[in-house]
Amino acid sequence: MTSHDPMPTESGGGPASVDLLAAALRRDAADLEVYAQVLSGTLADALPPGSVAVERKRGMADRLAGREGRVARVDVSLGEQRLVLNLSGGRPSGEICQEVRGVVLSRRPVALDEWVRKLAEAVATRAESDARARAALERLLLGG
Repeated sequence: MTSHDPMPTESGGGPASVDLLAAALRRDAADLEVYAQVLSGTLADALPPGSVAVERKRGMADRLAGREGRVARVDVSLGEQRLVLNLSGGRPSGEICQEVRGVVLSRRPVALDEWVRKLAEAVATRAESDARARAALERLLLGG
């Protein structure tokens, strides 16, 4: 192992667990619809209530069939950081916002990989102190 390799750690929040989580979050990214469903469900389980907002688009066929519709946007609020993933138009685009008391101070567009990495870091940090988040994280990493 070189000095540039991430050091595996035993605790839930080290570089190795963040890498594993980021890989798990990317796992279904090829199929955006599946990815959005898995991501929004996992986040809702792992983070405190109200931290995850999912915006869906429902066409007439969805309404007639009683389906929820397609996920168009996932908005994750984590303290002063807000991570937004737009899935409309078939191409995912990420945004990282700094927010204080509901006022957005800055917005930074990011690639999907960077967005997933920031999300993985936030969820891993949350899992260190929250049993429910830790259980959701384990389900995601184990594929269950």
